[in-house]
Amino acid sequence: MSNLDHIRNFSIVAHIDHGKSTLADRLIQKCGAVSDREMKAQLLDNMDIERERGITIKAQTVRLSYRALDGQDYVLNLIDTPGHVDFGYEVSRSLAACEGSLLVVDASQGVEAQTLANVYKALDANHEIVPVINKIDLPAAEPERVKAQIEDVIGIDASEAPLISAKTGIGIDKVLETIVTKLPPPKGDENAPLKAMLVDSWYDPYLGIVVLARVVDGVLKKGMSIQMMATKAVYKVDRCGYFTPKMTDTDEIKTGELGFIICGIKSIGETRVGDTITDEKNPTDQALPGFKPSLSVVFCSLFPVDMSDYELLKESLAKLQLNDASFQFTPDKSMALGQGFRCGFLGLLHMEIIQERLSREFNLDLITTAPSVAYKVYLTNGEVIVMHNPADMPDVSRISRIEEPWVRATIMTPDEYLGGILQLCTERRGIQKDLTYVGDRAMAVYELPLNEIVFDFYDRLKSISRGYASFDYDLSDYAASDLVRVNIMVHGEQVDALAFLAHRSQAERRGRQICERLKDLIPRHQFKIPIQASIGGKIIAREDIAAFRKDVTAKCYGGDITRKRKLLEKQKEGKKRMRQFGEVEIPQNAFIQALKIGDE
Repeated sequence: MSNLDHIRNFSIVAHIDHGKSTLADRLIQKCGAVSDREMKAQLLDNMDIERERGITIKAQTVRLSYRALDGQDYVLNLIDTPGHVDFGYEVSRSLAACEGSLLVVDASQGVEAQTLANVYKALDANHEIVPVINKIDLPAAEPERVKAQIEDVIGIDASEAPLISAKTGIGIDKVLETIVTKLPPPKGDENAPLKAMLVDSWYDPYLGIVVLARVVDGVLKKGMSIQMMATKAVYKVDRCGYFTPKMTDTDEIKTGELGFIICGIKSIGETRVGDTITDEKNPTDQALPGFKPSLSVVFCSLFPVDMSDYELLKESLAKLQLNDASFQFTPDKSMALGQGFRCGFLGLLHMEIIQERLSREFNLDLITTAPSVAYKVYLTNGEVIVMHNPADMPDVSRISRIEEPWVRATIMTPDEYLGGILQLCTERRGIQKDLTYVGDRAMAVYELPLNEIVFDFYDRLKSISRGYASFDYDLSDYAASDLVRVNIMVHGEQVDALAFLAHRSQAERRGRQICERLKDLIPRHQFKIPIQASIGGKIIAREDIAAFRKDVTAKCYGGDITRKRKLLEKQKEGKKRMRQFGEVEIPQNAFIQALKIGDE
């Protein structure tokens, strides 16, 4: 047996909360990678935010040693991947570094929308897929029904799927044997020039930039000069090793293995995910295909509360981008908020996580504008512009049409919640494409405008179905739509950070909601403040914040009425003068709160 036959590179894919990270914990424990004293739940979720929310955000790798029943020793390289739709790019990158996947399915919930999405990603990467049925210790577990469902919906043979409970450790030995017997070993030529794929990179305050690489051909040795093929940058390898899950140094990373390298890389732009690493002295002829760049779906602008934090924000975003290749940013400026950055995300959860990481890891106070999507604006002169920010919308007379992105959404739900979900999709301008049943679960396929999903679609879906529905989407295409820009004016002045695009049928409702919200959020001043929503020159909604009023006649006891009248007239004059020069202070939290529009 060659060295390669003893290696298995695999990832664990599943829907959210089906037990990927817990299964990874049991495999690590069973292979003795950490002592019982060091063991903790969700060992590979090492960000605070992952542990608090109970979700995996970053794919993590670990190298395990396993002695099989046939007496052979194997090296298992495991990648634990996220399950949430917003981190799909993280999943597809991890899958490119492996040959096989364990598909974890919950024995009580069965196949969900995200299960399907991740299986298709694994099939695209030419993976051997082994189904594993988890949570068989639950009273509601129906492993036989779920096996049949996997065969019907996905078309994978599940007759020999291990039945396990990752929480209690039942059936973990069977999983390890299945990995060794069913999953293929990596292919590669140990004597060829070095060819390795840059799977991930992140910034460590002590070590600088750490690169995670999968060696396809050749050997990556300590002290060797390597070249990044896309950027042509050359570095010397200072350290290399594996995660076991602690960093363990070694002299070389062999063909078919996953490991980290540290080369004293200073510039963040030189480690592109999907790049090919090769030997500078004896380079490979052909680079690896790499990954197609991720397409940002949701955009919003981030502005520092204190303008002196601008440089820190710029540096922090660059460090996060290194760690998360699907996140993009460009400089932006606003009349109301000063200088900041326009950022692109894969979804709302992704946006929330990045904002939280900026405030936690870099102590930044930020103002966020309304999330929006990328629109294509066709001008009358034949030009096409991609618009990320509603404030950049050209004059209406120059626009021939606006196209918005549409998605193809798959929703799986128990039958009793189907009515409410179909109504929600129709409200959001959805077009039903398909409705099928898998047992007692309905699978609805809809085409929906992305703009309608971005705000609170997922939350509404979960509340209608009491958490039982699952949802996944793919961008399909752009289509022309009757969209208008709604401007928000406070005291007669436009606030560009609050402008948004909406479908004409829903513009008035959304504009009214924001005006009502701002009325509660902006403190009262000494003069009356009108808050208006407008489309072009037409006002569609208005709320007024009443003025404070001092009782100027309090010191008048009885006497002639003309004295009181004179004081009131004087007060009126003062108010008028103040209104001319009056600047309205909009507190920071008003921006954030006003944009959180739910259907309340």
